[in-house]
Amino acid sequence: MTHELPAGPPHCTVVDGCATIMLNRPAHHNRLHREDLAALQAHCQALAGQPEVRVVLLTASGPSFCAGYHLGDLDADAHSGPQRFEQTVDAIEALPMPTICRLNGSVYGGATDLALACDFRIGLDTMTLRMPAARLGLHYYPNGLRRYVSRLGLAAAKRMFLLADTLHAPELLHIGYLDQAASAAELDGRVQVLVDAIRAGAPLAVNGMKRSLDEIARGEFDLERLAARAALCAGSEDLREGQAAFAQKRPPRFTGR
Repeated sequence: MTHELPAGPPHCTVVDGCATIMLNRPAHHNRLHREDLAALQAHCQALAGQPEVRVVLLTASGPSFCAGYHLGDLDADAHSGPQRFEQTVDAIEALPMPTICRLNGSVYGGATDLALACDFRIGLDTMTLRMPAARLGLHYYPNGLRRYVSRLGLAAAKRMFLLADTLHAPELLHIGYLDQAASAAELDGRVQVLVDAIRAGAPLAVNGMKRSLDEIARGEFDLERLAARAALCAGSEDLREGQAAFAQKRPPRFTGR
């Protein structure tokens, strides 16, 4: 996956139902400035209103995925900066369609939560991760802590936050941070398999179950909401198409209705 875009805020492109958001400050390890957070929030808002987008891919240019929030901006914005970052990561998590983080390199600081907010993470087998909040004197924001504990477990979260350990790809696979690790030559192929698998599903079912699973993980289980999503799928054209395709032994042609 080659990118030749000018350095600056993240770009977003949509091809064949897959939106790609690319962080693009490679000279500074794709650190995130205030304008980058604003751009990410704008992209999320726009994509949430595009039902033709079936999957969102978050990645970056250069040898690193992201170094987190720019500390220079944090010094100038010590109170609202972390809140703005938290809102941005929450916007990624709240996207209605599945999200994949393509970790083209190592990830540090708040960017570890940016990737964790995605539904799937595929990274290079040479990548590392470090969360240095304790070494900087930072108490991490609430939703980031919640994501770490609900998705990775308390023991892993304590190791990453309290010890500031540097974790390598095999350990990240073991604790569930990475779903897959791949060589540079294999990375894009692995990502494409996941993109294709998501696009093969019925949008109402895929998006509805994503939302329900995330609510359950957050302790926000609501039987009425889950039942409403199930009923929507039960009465959908996509369910009838899926049943017909299964009976006729052909790929289904879902429309999201």
